Amino acid sequence: MKYGARNTVKAKVRSVKSDEIMSLVKFDVVNPGEMASVLTTESVKELNLKAGDEVQLIIKAIHVLPVKE
Repeated sequence: MKYGARNTVKAKVRSVKSDEIMSLVKFDVVNPGEMASVLTTESVKELNLKAGDEVQLIIKAIHVLPVKE
């Protein structure tokens, strides 16, 4: 899959905190050390994100888009 964003960072999901509509997913990365992304809960469920998952973070403008391959 191709992405418009060119900056990517390998990361591991640290935690997932969800309510009915939105979710906060925190990631451990090598540099700068930690990143976070606010996603719809539907997206979190679709990606089946959980603590410990290996993901690639796609960084574009102010958004961090987790991609689980």
